[in-house]
Amino acid sequence: MRSSNGPDAETAPNLVSSTPASSPEPVTGRRPWFRTAFSFLTMLTMLVVAIAFMMENKGIQDPDIWWHLRNAEYLFQHHELPRQDMFSFTVAGHPWINHEWLAEIPYYLAWRAAGLVGVKILTIAVIELIFLGLVYLCYQESRNFKASVAACCLSIFLATVSFGPRTVLFGYLYLVVLLIILQRFRQKGTAPLWLIPPLFCLWINTHGSWSLGLVVFGIIAVAGLAKGTWGRLEAAPWTPLQWRKLLITGLASVAALFLNPFASRLVLYPFDLAFRQKLNISHVAEWVSVDFHDSRGKLVLLVLLGLFLSSLLRNRRWTLTELGLLLFGLYSGLTYIRFLFLLAVLAAPLIAKVLDFVPPYRPQDDTPFINAFVILLLIGAILYYWPKSAELERSVEQHYPAQVLPFLKAHPPAGPMLNFYLWGGYLGWNDRNVKVFVDSRVDIFEYAGVLQDYLDLLALKQPTSLLDKYHIRYVLFPPAEPLTYVLEHDPRWKVIYSDQLSVMLERTAEASSGTSDKAMTGN
Repeated sequence: MRSSNGPDAETAPNLVSSTPASSPEPVTGRRPWFRTAFSFLTMLTMLVVAIAFMMENKGIQDPDIWWHLRNAEYLFQHHELPRQDMFSFTVAGHPWINHEWLAEIPYYLAWRAAGLVGVKILTIAVIELIFLGLVYLCYQESRNFKASVAACCLSIFLATVSFGPRTVLFGYLYLVVLLIILQRFRQKGTAPLWLIPPLFCLWINTHGSWSLGLVVFGIIAVAGLAKGTWGRLEAAPWTPLQWRKLLITGLASVAALFLNPFASRLVLYPFDLAFRQKLNISHVAEWVSVDFHDSRGKLVLLVLLGLFLSSLLRNRRWTLTELGLLLFGLYSGLTYIRFLFLLAVLAAPLIAKVLDFVPPYRPQDDTPFINAFVILLLIGAILYYWPKSAELERSVEQHYPAQVLPFLKAHPPAGPMLNFYLWGGYLGWNDRNVKVFVDSRVDIFEYAGVLQDYLDLLALKQPTSLLDKYHIRYVLFPPAEPLTYVLEHDPRWKVIYSDQLSVMLERTAEASSGTSDKAMTGN
């Protein structure tokens, strides 16, 4: 059986369940609105919402959010984008590309509206939209709503690595929209492809993950150039008209990338990240590979084994598009854990198909009163755990040096201060008089060599020379850091503030030129 609607249409009998049981039946009874509002499908959708909410309800922990807020504040105050560093003393005045400026605006507006609670609510809302869209995408592939919900719940656990008030969330929301449009085009032969170029225009101004979207678009388009069957792998070609539409859409999308405040520099930024920012890739935690010894790694292994066994034991055909997207997701997610979110999005429709043995939804067997009870219970749990300002403030105090802020304002540093990397954005956002040594804008500090010097300080490599190089008079670090221990036992430094999270030291005298680093490290 073959159709001319798209490259995967010839495999439709294997991919789409067409049994009458999977199609909603007419709702009968005295109160059809009640059965519809509190159907089993509604309950399952609410379950996805509740799980995503609970997995995100972990406070404000992303260190980037603070300088994102400050950038947006500058934009609103001066009506122009910051194009150079204004927050540090180490790279002050250096040119800088704010490559996520558009995503910063909603977070700043949310903060202005409701403070940390507003930032948290916006984060939750974007995550919910991503996974509700993913449920829809999975259902359109599998035609089994229960299997789609199960696949999305599994994907939520994989994606938590990128949960938090992060600009990348908008990128994954755009990715889901892109997949939905291309899925419709692949299955039906028609779709609003005209939306894709504006989508990429928004995407490049929002986050560098637009490059992932372009790769996904390319995989789907190129897979439709092949035709044939290779064992359990199949491919069907686009029609000439469909290919022309995709080609025009792709070219228009590439052109739309240049509609940004930084022109070609912003287009080239993902390549700069991949090939120039070596310290970023090698030292930032989210760029490490998957560790199969922790819970997240074991879950990834479970997904891989499930897909492998399904392919081995069941006579199910794969399309070239499916294989290409899965391989891209696996390579990205296993190489860098930050891309597990990408793997979760790309793998979810395939997992939903693997779970096609799950009995389909049967409206005649529905129990609306039980469903209503469960839905109300889930809503009650969400309301009970709804983010509250005091709780978010406590969460911030557990991860950032909030207690030192009154001391800094009462005793402004009279010289350069070395701060802990993860605290830079927070300190600058909460005390505008503080010029930081480093923050989590890795690119600009790596370009100037400051990040390498910071890493050398952490490793106690020539600390005296490096502290002298930047004329450091104060150090604000966690108490457990080796550098903190060394300075606490150095007579040229004294502790002027300490709490459970932070220690602030001040230099008591300038190091003499003959002092060696060996004395400082104890070697």
